[in-house]
This record gives sequence, structure tokens and C-alpha cells, in this order.
Amino acid sequence: MSKPATPNRIAVYSGTFDPFTLGHEDVARRAAGLFDTLIIAVAAAHHKKTLFNLEARIDIAKTAIKNIANVSVLPFDGLIMDFCKQQSATAVVRGVRNVTDFDYEAQMAAMNRKLRPEVETVFLLPSLDLQPISSTLVREISKLGGDVSQMVSPEVAKALAAAHSK
Repeated sequence: MSKPATPNRIAVYSGTFDPFTLGHEDVARRAAGLFDTLIIAVAAAHHKKTLFNLEARIDIAKTAIKNIANVSVLPFDGLIMDFCKQQSATAVVRGVRNVTDFDYEAQMAAMNRKLRPEVETVFLLPSLDLQPISSTLVREISKLGGDVSQMVSPEVAKALAAAHSK
């Protein structure tokens, strides 16, 4: 007797990703192992002044995950739960580095559950050595000429250096 086919388990990992850090890569790799398909959803983020425009953030994320077969990168605008519906996603993945992140993300997960109860939120901790990394701190360190090579991929470090040399 054959086993019934299971539906494709699709998860969405959303964020501004300005820039995509090694912490983001770590969470994406581990989430890709838990789901059949992982979509990295790069937010248009009209409400934020980003260092990189949407197209550049998408390209950087694509470069970072190029060796993970079941991961794709797409832009999104609006509510993440609407994007999940469009993509037939059953889960949202969120990276949580500390208690402050958890408080915010737990509140967001509760609101998302009200909007779309069938979509679960999955929290993943980055590896211990990557937990202190945030995109905000990476941008600031890079802007001030600091070494970000232990926080981002070489391609992201080059993009940051180019952005700050303008």
C-alpha cells in the first residue's frame, strides 16, 4: 500500500534584509531543511529608508542562498499574510536572536494568527556566534569603516563598501 502524497510544505521567511547577514543565511538554511520550499520574501519597506533598494536587496539575498536548492527569493509589499496566501504557504519563519526580538515577534505572530489562522509561525534561533548580528549594526559598522567580514558574506561586504563610498 502506497503512502498518500503529502502536500508541498511552503514557508515564507520575510524581512527587509538590508543587508542579508550571515544570521539570515543561517536561519534560511535551517528553515530550508524543515520545509519543502522556502520563499525569502524581501519587503518593499516603503516606511523605512533602506541603504539598498529593493532590487539590490533581492539580488544580495539570491546570491547568499544560491546553493540551497529549495529556496527562492521574491519581493513583497503589503501584509505578509496576504503574501502567504498568494504563495500557498502554511508557515512563516522568523529569526529570533534575543528576548527583545521574541517579545516583538510573539506579538506579530499573534496578530498574524488572527489574520490567517492556518499559517503557523516558526521561530528559529541563529547559531550562537551569529546571534549578536543585526542588519542595523552591520550597516553602522560598515559606514564607519569597520570590518563586517564575520557578519556578512564577501559579496555583501563588497556591496556595503560600494554603497558607503558614494
